[in-house]
Amino acid sequence: QVQLVESGGGLVQAGGSLRLSCAASGRTFRTYAMGWFRQAPGKGREFVAAIRWSGGNTEYGDSVKGRFTISRDNAKNTVYLQMNSLKPEDTAVYYCAASDESGSYYYTLKNGYKYWGQGTQVTVSS
Repeated sequence: QVQLVESGGGLVQAGGSLRLSCAASGRTFRTYAMGWFRQAPGKGREFVAAIRWSGGNTEYGDSVKGRFTISRDNAKNTVYLQMNSLKPEDTAVYYCAASDESGSYYYTLKNGYKYWGQGTQVTVSS
């Protein structure tokens, strides 16, 4: 099993920044990549970003490209999501997830992730 704990959410004004963290514990050696998804009220879970533990290859959803940056600290088993130039439409619960799939095809898909955190709320005011 892999446990994921997110932190860093909160309330910020439009144009501001936040950094989310996701600490992984347990059998993390069985995971190949980490991802961030978000879910706004009444909407489905949307892919935000993903990163491979090995090599650091990244992918981003179109709505966050150029504003968000995903990074990882392998020694700490922690993944970060730096969010800049935040917009009200970025308001959502943000979830961290871990994938045990080796193929990067899966990393933009919520079904490609086996383990999920409890989520952290991000609210961007206009």
